[in-house]
Amino acid sequence: MSLDLIIRNGTIVDGTVNPGYQSDIGISKGKIMNIKPSLTAKAEKEIDATGHIVCPGFIDMHSHTDLVLILFQKMQSSIFQGITTSVVGMCGTGLAPVHPDKIEEFKSIFRSYIPPGIDIKIEWNSYREMLERVERYRCPGNLAFVVGYENIRIAGGQGTENRPPTKEEYEAMKDYVREAMDAGAFGMSTGLIYAPQVFATTEELIELSKVVAEYKGLYFSHIRNEGGKVVEAVKEFIEIVEKSGCAGGEIAHHKVAGRTYWGLSKKTLELIDEANKRGLSITCDSYPYTRGMSTLVTALPPWVHEGGIEKILERLKDKSLREKIKKDIEKGLEGWENWIQVNGFDHIYISFCKTDKWRDVSGKNISEITKMKGMEDDWETFFEILIDENAGISITIESQGEEDITRIMKSKYQMVGTDGMAIPKISALPALHPRLYGTYPKVFEKYVREKKILTLEQAIRKMTSFPAERLGLRDRGILKEGMAADIVVFNPNTIRDNSTYLDTHQYPDGIPYVIVNGEIVVEKGKQLRNYPGKVLRRPT
Repeated sequence: MSLDLIIRNGTIVDGTVNPGYQSDIGISKGKIMNIKPSLTAKAEKEIDATGHIVCPGFIDMHSHTDLVLILFQKMQSSIFQGITTSVVGMCGTGLAPVHPDKIEEFKSIFRSYIPPGIDIKIEWNSYREMLERVERYRCPGNLAFVVGYENIRIAGGQGTENRPPTKEEYEAMKDYVREAMDAGAFGMSTGLIYAPQVFATTEELIELSKVVAEYKGLYFSHIRNEGGKVVEAVKEFIEIVEKSGCAGGEIAHHKVAGRTYWGLSKKTLELIDEANKRGLSITCDSYPYTRGMSTLVTALPPWVHEGGIEKILERLKDKSLREKIKKDIEKGLEGWENWIQVNGFDHIYISFCKTDKWRDVSGKNISEITKMKGMEDDWETFFEILIDENAGISITIESQGEEDITRIMKSKYQMVGTDGMAIPKISALPALHPRLYGTYPKVFEKYVREKKILTLEQAIRKMTSFPAERLGLRDRGILKEGMAADIVVFNPNTIRDNSTYLDTHQYPDGIPYVIVNGEIVVEKGKQLRNYPGKVLRRPT
């Protein structure tokens, strides 16, 4: 029997928690054909995996790769860390639907993600049209899409207005959700700290999620609060899943943000466990870093966001409204996750700025920038950067405690997600967050090899078969005959994350081979010009 590829002499960790074993794997036509201790068949190509782990390709349960896919086709920072499938459309923001009369409003979503001066050409309106466009685009990795609530709201609902939807808007939004689910979306996502999604009521989200439930889809959410009200936010999330009847819910990048609130993961994990014991299906994903990443504009109180970017900038330029913003942040608003009040300006780091005035502040926190630029105080720095950069600034926030990260990672309901996006290693790109390059290697390096929090088999399950099971992907996530050949070959002793907050664009060590749908995309640590990725659709 002739095969396309044989991987020999590796230790197979199949994606379950079963112990690893030595065997060969034969691959043909994108599928795993044989798993035997010593294959006698011939193949067009062979890989010697002696001393290496051979496991299923990693499934990134929380990715924003879709937002940069038009610019960066090769998906390098994901592929090089062993990610073979990315679940995209997260935090309520994705590529579709796009109402033909609201294209410019839709484009404003991307201002924080793309380099200045680049215009995105929108060649679709419906969700199905977008998926078909991505299929023609060709990628090295697989993509599983989720429809974003922000897209739904802008296309058919209240847009940036802070009010309940009308009856007609409800119906229009439900139709958009239904079209996306018909096209193959795995569910709907929300990002409830981001405007205009912050204005959504629980009742509205339940109603829209009922459409997702008709298709046995999932509800994904960056919950309404990850700080002092994280327990209440998890309760709201569970309520939405339960009352809508969705097949299940996935809490995005679960964390406890803010030193004052560290330890609350004990209660949130208890809530998740209780929900599962009474018949719901509630899971979460997380990443292994103490800093999060977001946009600086999100640090403004919710009322400042009404009406969109132009109105935000108008309010920031009004001295009296600046004082109101300052007072609301200093005193706090009920239910609002207040990053500045909890973490302080000295824990909010600017990832990059686009204007010459602020270009040299990358990697510094706002308090450092105040001193560096001779500003009056941190408030002046905060307001002026937002105005000069048209509110399009990426930040990292030092907010999480190692104890909560470890507790969540050990939970049987947790799987791994980067909350990143696939980008190339080029000097023109600013520093962003290490999770874009090193999430999966970091788990092995720190939590398996060094701290021994997880066994190798447990960690691999959280990256492979568990997310595949969550998504209903019956042909991926486990190494066995007949399954799709998404495979990672890595050295368990040398795999490591090289990326840092100041020098983000560093590929990891210890992953010489990555295979997607039977084709090698990384060979001996170098990416090949192969694009075997597929758009995966929700199983029916």
